Amino acid sequence: MASYDLRKILDGWPFEAGQITVRKISGDDGKPKVQMRLDLGLLQMELDGRPDGKRPHDCDSLLQYHQRRLEEHRARNGTDLGFELSGDDAQSLREEAVMYYHRYLSLFVLEDFARVERDTSRNLAVLDLCRQYASNEEDRASLEPYRVYLIMMNTRGKAHQAIRRRAFKTALALVDAGLNEIRRCFDGEDIFSEDFEDAREVGILVALRGEIAERLPSDPVRELEMKLTRAIREERYEEAARLRDEIEVVRRRAIASEDGDSA
Repeated sequence: MASYDLRKILDGWPFEAGQITVRKISGDDGKPKVQMRLDLGLLQMELDGRPDGKRPHDCDSLLQYHQRRLEEHRARNGTDLGFELSGDDAQSLREEAVMYYHRYLSLFVLEDFARVERDTSRNLAVLDLCRQYASNEEDRASLEPYRVYLIMMNTRGKAHQAIRRRAFKTALALVDAGLNEIRRCFDGEDIFSEDFEDAREVGILVALRGEIAERLPSDPVRELEMKLTRAIREERYEEAARLRDEIEVVRRRAIASEDGDSA
C-alpha cells in the first residue's frame, strides 16, 4: 500500500524559521518545479504557467480569463463601460495572486530575476483590473496596500537583470523609476501608516541603489578634470597643460567608442 506520509521528505529538508527556504527540482513529468519549505510541510509550484498547473476556463490563469472577457466586452460594445468583476471573481483573483506571491518569493531566492519580473508584473495587473472593474468598493481597494511591495519586488527583479549584464546605469535608472512610482502611490493614496521615506520598501530600494552606485565605473574625464583644477590652483602649469592634453585624448576615445557602438 502506498504511503502518503511526507515525514521522510520533511525530515530531509529542515525548516528554518525566518528564512525563505526553496529549491528547484525536476518533476516526474520531466518539467522543473519550485518547492518552498513551510513549517508544517511544503509547497510545490510549476515554474511557468499557473503555479498549481491548472488552466481555468482553458486559460493560463483566471487573470487571463477575465482579461479576455474584458476584450470580448469591448469588441461587442466598443467600450469597457458595463464590464464588472463580481465579488466571487475578485475573491478568486486574490486567491490566485497568493499562488504567484509564493512563487515570485521563491524565484527571487533562486535568483531567477526574469521570472520575478514576470510574476510581479502579472500580480500588478490583477491589482489594476480589480481597482478598475470590481463591482464593490471593498474589492476595488482590498489589494491596493500590496501595490508598493509589488512595485519594489518588480523593480528588484528588473534591476538585478541589468546588474547581471553589468548595465549599472540602466539598473540605477530602473531603481529610480521604481522609487518614483512608489512615491506616486504615497502621493495618491491615503492608505499608508508611514511616510514615503519611512517605508520598508523604499529603504530596500535605496539600499540597492547605493550598492549599484558603488559599482558604477569611474568617470576618467571627471577624475582628470579634478586633477587639472588642483594643478591650476597650485600653479603647476606644465602639469595642467599635460592634463588638458590627456583630457582631450580621453574624450576623443570616448566619442570614437560611441560611434563604433552605434554603427
